[in-house]
Amino acid sequence: MAVWDDLVGQDRVTEQLSAAARDADALVTAGSGGGESGGSMTHAWLFTGPPGSGRATAARAFAAALQCVSPDRSLGGAPGCGFCDGCHTSLVGTHADVEVVRTDQLSIGVKETRDLVRRAQLSPAGGRWQVIVLEDADRLTEGAGNVLLKAVEEPAPRTVWLLCAPSLEDVLPTIRSRCRLLTLRTPPVAAVADLLVRRDGIEPELAGQSAQATMGHIGRARRLATDECARARRAAVLRLPLRVDDIGGCLKAAQELIDAAAEDAKQVAEEVDTKETEELRAALGAAAGTGSRLPRGTAGAMKELQDRQKRRSTRTQRDSLDLALVDLTGFYRDVLAMQLGSRVELANTDYRDALQRVAAGSGPERTLRRIEAIIECRRALDRNVAPLLAVEAMTMALRAG
Repeated sequence: MAVWDDLVGQDRVTEQLSAAARDADALVTAGSGGGESGGSMTHAWLFTGPPGSGRATAARAFAAALQCVSPDRSLGGAPGCGFCDGCHTSLVGTHADVEVVRTDQLSIGVKETRDLVRRAQLSPAGGRWQVIVLEDADRLTEGAGNVLLKAVEEPAPRTVWLLCAPSLEDVLPTIRSRCRLLTLRTPPVAAVADLLVRRDGIEPELAGQSAQATMGHIGRARRLATDECARARRAAVLRLPLRVDDIGGCLKAAQELIDAAAEDAKQVAEEVDTKETEELRAALGAAAGTGSRLPRGTAGAMKELQDRQKRRSTRTQRDSLDLALVDLTGFYRDVLAMQLGSRVELANTDYRDALQRVAAGSGPERTLRRIEAIIECRRALDRNVAPLLAVEAMTMALRAG
């Protein structure tokens, strides 16, 4: 299985990355190691595309191809076999020369970026490339972006930066101007369903329904197909348009959305926070048990961990809420398609009765205003408006139409 097999519906991008990996392999074989290598290989790449398109998957696959040590390369084989030690360890995250950076916080700050830049100055331990995969480049603060700029502008020999962001506008102009751009598209629904069957062993019917419901978003489709709780939450969200007939229903529906997002955050915290806290207490020399006292001078480290966990919980809650709003947007998109007599394929075919009820009770203009209300709610959440206030304003706007 080649490293590109999980990169669904991105043939053009795969061809470009394969060509660059071949050029990179030739450079290493020839003993060259300049920062700006020319040809189809360069030292900095920017992967953009809508959520679920596979930006991070493409970056990790490229990192694996750069580290490929398959003997078939000397016989004309392309790097990225997927089986050799270089490919395998890169894909599973244990390769010494591949640093994959993702954050569960709201942003990536200056301190973390400086640590990353120092890592990028090291020579590759395996003699090939030092690869830094930054999956959340859009979450860099302005100060962190300026720190990163110098490293991207003047890279160390055989260091490759792979940045991922939803769009060009999410990255500082000075950084994106120094990167080679690769734009991914939303993969076809059928291709996502095939991936779920082939890679995850999901039943074809469930795989098809999940891929269709998420309109080709690979990660969400997998979660929907494998998590009964995710399917239940989606069902609750898609019932919301039928529950906003009066003010009381609007306020109750808003509160339930917030509560569901908070529950998601709580589940993540229960899985991760306790383990992190116990590990830190053990490292600081505290006695076993959460009631035991910390050694003198270590309270600051514990406070820092608690603050980080709180920020992670906030992001988890916002991400869960945003996912619900995306599902809700998809519902009204289907309603609009019905009202206009469009032949586009519906995402929520399993809720056709609800779609028909809402479509019959209003016109396209009201549906468009409702979609705009959901978009405005997402913008308000990005501006750190209190989630309950933002969602209540949205549900009232959905009622008004």
